[in-house]
Amino acid sequence: MKKILSLLVIFLFLTSCGGKNIGGFGKGVNITFDPRTVGMQIDDTIMQKNLIARLTLKEKKYFLSIQVEVLDGRIFVTGKVDEPEEKIKITKLAWETKGVRSVKNAIQIKGKSNFKSTAGDIVITSQLKSAMIFNKKIKSSNYTLETINKKIYIFGIAFDQDEREQVIKEAKEIYNVEKVIPTIYLVSELSRSRN
Repeated sequence: MKKILSLLVIFLFLTSCGGKNIGGFGKGVNITFDPRTVGMQIDDTIMQKNLIARLTLKEKKYFLSIQVEVLDGRIFVTGKVDEPEEKIKITKLAWETKGVRSVKNAIQIKGKSNFKSTAGDIVITSQLKSAMIFNKKIKSSNYTLETINKKIYIFGIAFDQDEREQVIKEAKEIYNVEKVIPTIYLVSELSRSRN
């Protein structure tokens, strides 16, 4: 009974969060013009909330430390954990989500960053967000960005290959970036948009 009550409280909290975004990831892809169908958006939101609820039931700290994005059944997980085993456990939970097509785990192990590196990561993310806003070939609201230890993780939807290349180019031009890790899908690659 206690577990059911906890799940209900978590579900109510998640649904009350609406479009607000805690951190860079985590509460739905904020897309002004979302090329996915309404059905796809609903399926992705259900998968996302399901995984967040299961993660939180496993370990309450995951609610704030782990961020989940879902696009077309593809799960992208970021955040920080204390032990490598936790990363494996989270990946397994993501793969157990009903309807999942793929899982990309970008979770970092704590202890590899400090205040200085975290501040630098925030600057890198801010610079890329600005560059994407000013680039007329990029629909910047279709992307979610997170920088961890000078590595930029990009998750989103591009309308064409040129836009995808522009996003990656902008990321690579940011000072102090060590690696760009894009997970950018083209509208034509979305499974149900081809039906």
